[in-house]
Amino acid sequence: MRYSFQLFCFLWIILFLTSGCNHKSEKLELISPNQKLILSFALDQNGKPYYQLSHQSQPILEKSYLSFSFKDQPALAENLIITSSEQDEKQETWETVWGEQKTIEDHHRSLKIFLEEKEEPKRKWEITFKLFDDGMALRHHFPDQENLQEFAITDERTEFKLTGDHTCWWIPADYDSYEYLFTESKISEVDSSLYNVRLLANTIMEKHAVNTPLTMKTGEGIYLSIHEANLTDYAGMTLRIEDDKRTLTSSLVPAPDRTKVKGKTPFSTPWRTVIVAEKATDLVESTMILNLNEPNKITDISWIKPEKYIGIWWEMHLGKSSWDMASGKHGATTENAFKYIDFAAEHGFKGILIEGWNTGWEHWLGPDREDNFDFVTPYPDFDIEKITAYAQEKGVHLIGHHETAGAVNTYEKHLDHALDFLNKYHIPAVKTGYVGTIFPKGEYHHGQWMVNHYRRVVTKAAAKKVMILAHEPIKPTGIRRTYPNMMAREGLRGSEFNSPGGGGLKPEHLTIIPFTRMLGGPIDYTPGIFKLNLDEYKEGGYSVPTTLTYQLAEYIVVYGPMQMASDLPEHYEGHPQFIKDVAVDWEKSIVLNGEIGEYITIVRKDRHSYDWFLGSLTDENAREITIETTFLDPDLSYEAIIYADGEEADFEKNNSDYRIERKDISHNQQLNIRLARGGGQAIHFKAKQ
Repeated sequence: MRYSFQLFCFLWIILFLTSGCNHKSEKLELISPNQKLILSFALDQNGKPYYQLSHQSQPILEKSYLSFSFKDQPALAENLIITSSEQDEKQETWETVWGEQKTIEDHHRSLKIFLEEKEEPKRKWEITFKLFDDGMALRHHFPDQENLQEFAITDERTEFKLTGDHTCWWIPADYDSYEYLFTESKISEVDSSLYNVRLLANTIMEKHAVNTPLTMKTGEGIYLSIHEANLTDYAGMTLRIEDDKRTLTSSLVPAPDRTKVKGKTPFSTPWRTVIVAEKATDLVESTMILNLNEPNKITDISWIKPEKYIGIWWEMHLGKSSWDMASGKHGATTENAFKYIDFAAEHGFKGILIEGWNTGWEHWLGPDREDNFDFVTPYPDFDIEKITAYAQEKGVHLIGHHETAGAVNTYEKHLDHALDFLNKYHIPAVKTGYVGTIFPKGEYHHGQWMVNHYRRVVTKAAAKKVMILAHEPIKPTGIRRTYPNMMAREGLRGSEFNSPGGGGLKPEHLTIIPFTRMLGGPIDYTPGIFKLNLDEYKEGGYSVPTTLTYQLAEYIVVYGPMQMASDLPEHYEGHPQFIKDVAVDWEKSIVLNGEIGEYITIVRKDRHSYDWFLGSLTDENAREITIETTFLDPDLSYEAIIYADGEEADFEKNNSDYRIERKDISHNQQLNIRLARGGGQAIHFKAKQ
């Protein structure tokens, strides 16, 4: 009897210890390669999973819970056990097809946790964390399993619980548009009702919610940016600010039936990412988003070529011409195309974007938008045969334009034929557009259905060897690594808002964008407006609110592999050489200085020469900055061609005043940069042979 009691006690202790290893008492930890970030994961007393993140032993994210709700089945939120876990470390260097850096290091440690419900239906759930030196990523995965096959997610609750009421730079959680000026406020002060602007398509459903990337600064001076990577077959994530004003929760863009995501196991979510930086400039240099995407899937990359281009575009925004032919001032004519082709050939631009070339623009935003465009039929005054032959003779090419007006089913119906049309006329790139509300009705630009559409366009274009510039897009999340024909996206309030009818952009706008929207990926911003006084185009007068050298600096500060010289050809006559000289594909990029909403200075080295280029710009305040030229090759000497604000330059009073200075310069010298109000500076460090 005594031995039976002892055996019973022994078995009970074994059972207790075993359950402890698999349930709420177990705490798992992951440490970043540089030892600065520590991630911990555990289950609480109710079997609910949560994680925490610290930096240099100081909390960055407090106890943040994870759960899912499904249609017609119980939530996956509690009563879980940890069945096992795995840790790993990876370090490799890979080469980009194009980009800000030629080579990127992927060094991270990972923790994969296997969860299962204690009771029926005993669904399985895997969560993977990755820690890089510059941040954290987590991803949910539902493996193939009998009790979770086809499903509809009604809510994903991935929490990010902040340690305080951080300063943040945000735009509202619009389901259809990112085209807003950023607001700086405390997290507790986020209120989308501050935005009363009406866009051609916008849907703001949550008052206290924001789109990502969301960038913040803590009271201790640490910078955070929450975003997502590898957004594939999933709805775009916004962030809801909960009632405690400290917890941010993933809030997915809904489908017409109000579910968020439909899928079938095995199924993975995008990565939820948090960049952690000790300086604002470190945010911009992070490569974590790219490292969380799959490697390049395109075998032949010879046709993927970054370039500069011009286009029949700005004249429509000025009101000088129009997209449609019925107006009597059609811009996309054969004669006008020849003019732009001649200018491109003379000045070294490879591409010519022509908008309004195809029939259908008379009613493009009307109620009957479906089947309005077929993407292959030119207007009678646009001779596609003559124009493309002339361009080829001159050594340049057209860039196509597929404006869908939101009629996505129509575009998908014509897509293969439209891409074949581009191939026929040797047009290697196309600008796609999705202005207006989405057809079919009820779908949003940022929902799962549209995320999948954007991906279909990119993959079909890759098969046809066509590069994509997407406007009114889903936000970039690093897919350019996997499909490097995804060149750039709009996805922000771009330079077109500097037109007389656009409402204008503040000089501070581009001192915020590199630390927010640009963290997702390249931008088609359309810089380079040289005629800044536009009084002739607007009654009462109007002027672009930057200096001319600010416009030059945009080519460096706002990264894109396809950069437009967006002004009219005649407005470039007699102006600086910089736009012709500046590169678009980079060996290395360094952010020399900057503070969000104040100023920024970036230098980039041309991937195909020894030359470096600098861009620096400021907000509405003039300032002087000193830089060290330690980035220059110590074995070379350079001529610095400096494009600077003039002594009287001011974005409101004298925005066209600039000067050009040349000086010899070498490694590790000091250089003083003076920026006027709303001004900038651009420098070409030309290596001497």
